Amino acid sequence: MSYYFKYNFISPESTYAIVLEDLKSYYDTGAVDSLMFPTYLDKALRKLGRATYIISEEMLYVEDFEARLPDNFHAVREAWRCTEVNALPYQTANSFYSQTSSTTIQIAPLVIGEKPCNNPICRDPECNGNCLPELIQTVYKTNHQSTRTFKRQYLLKPGNISAKRNCDVDYTNFWDDVPVSRGENPYASGLDSFDIRDNKFVTNFRHSVVYMIFYATEYDEIGNQMIPDDYDVREYIEAFLKFKMFETLTNQVNDETFKQLQEKLVYYKQQSDEKYILARTSIMKQTPWGKQRRIKETLNRFNMYELPSGIVRYGRRRNN
Repeated sequence: MSYYFKYNFISPESTYAIVLEDLKSYYDTGAVDSLMFPTYLDKALRKLGRATYIISEEMLYVEDFEARLPDNFHAVREAWRCTEVNALPYQTANSFYSQTSSTTIQIAPLVIGEKPCNNPICRDPECNGNCLPELIQTVYKTNHQSTRTFKRQYLLKPGNISAKRNCDVDYTNFWDDVPVSRGENPYASGLDSFDIRDNKFVTNFRHSVVYMIFYATEYDEIGNQMIPDDYDVREYIEAFLKFKMFETLTNQVNDETFKQLQEKLVYYKQQSDEKYILARTSIMKQTPWGKQRRIKETLNRFNMYELPSGIVRYGRRRNN
């Protein structure tokens, strides 16, 4: 399984406010507005790449070769097929103590476990339990059990499972004679392939569990797409929005001349391109843990070619 760095994501409202405040005179006169900000933000994030999207995890339960994708799905990063080996359940370490074996008790009228008081002596709908015999206070201890399974995973590869829909030649019809009771999809490109179509995760196995790591689009409470909390990325989004604002102004009639607006457009276009390079560099920059893994991979790259002799070099060993 690969390693990846997760950004903290925030709302773009602060960036929107900066752009509108810097272009306040245009905004007050109605020459520009924030109507197209979500569209421009989406274009900026798509230009930076998938690293600006939230990385989420989801378990997909494949039934009849298909599983529905999450609503915020954008692209697959990794898909692992899970093979479960059943084992005996184990008892959880936590215990829950209560004074009743039922989940809820309503005092007036008396309701225990969602059942009203059925004492034949008492017919009072507002019964508070006084008509019942003497109650003994007890403490109930509740423990839960969890099913224990061991999962063996292997990585799935992108395939062209849905290609048969675009094929009209007759020689592909022999696949119709292949029984699907074996649990395999005959239209798959491989035994470990998958495909994405019609908002579904399509596999070549009939029933299984897939652990998927994917890029997702998340929104705040007012519907704005979340952005990474990175200084260079936020600076690029701000510069890109200003560039798009002046691009809009050049296509409108206003008090400034076209030459003045053109000079501002060129200036903010240059600022946007420079900020994009800085943001792209910041995204591709390695973390300290990533640098450690790269150093180890470089040191162990040629270990497989070491001769199986009794001579052992200090700090070196064969990994195979």
